[in-house]
Amino acid sequence: MPVAILALTAGAFGIGTTEFIIMGLLLQVATDLHVAVSTAGLLISGYALGVFVGAPILTLATRRMPRKAVLLALMAIFTLGNIACAMAPSYGLLMAARVLTSLAHGTFFGVGSVVATGLVPENKRASAISTMFVGLTVATLLGVPFGAWFGLLLGWRAAFWAVAAIGVVAWIVLLLFVPTDVGRGEDTASLRDELAVLARPQVQLGLAMTVLGFAGLFTVFTYIQPILTRVTGFSDAAVSPILLVFGAGLSIGNIAGGRLADRGPARALVGTLAGLAIVLVALASALSIMAPAVLLVGLLGAAAFATVAPLQLRVLEKAGPAGRNLASSLNIAAFNLGNALGAWVGGVTIDHGPGLAALPLVAAAITALGLAIALWSLRLDRVRIPAIS
Repeated sequence: MPVAILALTAGAFGIGTTEFIIMGLLLQVATDLHVAVSTAGLLISGYALGVFVGAPILTLATRRMPRKAVLLALMAIFTLGNIACAMAPSYGLLMAARVLTSLAHGTFFGVGSVVATGLVPENKRASAISTMFVGLTVATLLGVPFGAWFGLLLGWRAAFWAVAAIGVVAWIVLLLFVPTDVGRGEDTASLRDELAVLARPQVQLGLAMTVLGFAGLFTVFTYIQPILTRVTGFSDAAVSPILLVFGAGLSIGNIAGGRLADRGPARALVGTLAGLAIVLVALASALSIMAPAVLLVGLLGAAAFATVAPLQLRVLEKAGPAGRNLASSLNIAAFNLGNALGAWVGGVTIDHGPGLAALPLVAAAITALGLAIALWSLRLDRVRIPAIS
């Protein structure tokens, strides 16, 4: 892989860390700022909402800027946002700083995906995307324990200072290794042409697949701690090591999904979504047995992140050259919308439905719906209706 893609990976790691780090700091933040833990938890929702709203707006606002300049500007926003988080004197200002930081997230991954695919041959595009997303998987694996450790050792503000330092390093790496002329020479589409991508049925179907695929994951993962302790019977201390197994699965699945998509994008799209649904069904049947449950938690991470590259590549392919930056960023927003939707569905299932033990089956049903949409989308490809493609 070109060094420039590894530079994008570094940026992805920094941005991914700031998304997940707050999960390990909620108790400290709630105590220090005198709010309830549930109120502190809204800092996660506020970030996700900022990603969802900010991705299309910033992508359109920066569409005529050089791609490298956009990436550097986004990393600067990320760094300043984390400094603001570290210095926030109140909950309201911390929320505002979190939202500011989140604005860089969707556009960075969206533009970064386009840049990554432009740096490699066509048959390596999915692997380029998955390589960039390795940064996000490592952040997912390390973000929560890193935040919890820093919060315990030096206080929650120190954790945000540390993430801001990561942002500075990532900015320097991007400056040094991403080519200045990346994306130069490409025709800049008109605003009307960029927005027209939203009307393409295949793009809409691709975004729906992403939302439902990740809603399936987060229906379970949001509540993984109570599932493991109250249903499977693990102690609280056992949860962190099991989450490391999940994180290892993420890394493996992310790379495998990129390679599968390079070999056959359509097969990878269907196969990874089907694999995620199957793992969720298997998890439901194994929750009461400790060893299989741990194994399936690892497989859940692998199956979930194996879908990332095929889903991102699908939207890029269907958007066409004129709308690929906007579509790519919208798909990152769709991942975050899926996170929020899954957490909501899981909460409803727990409070008003069959409870914690049923979450994997509910998640499998959501993912199966995403798989059905994928099959329908591929069928539309075969009938080759011009308005659809």
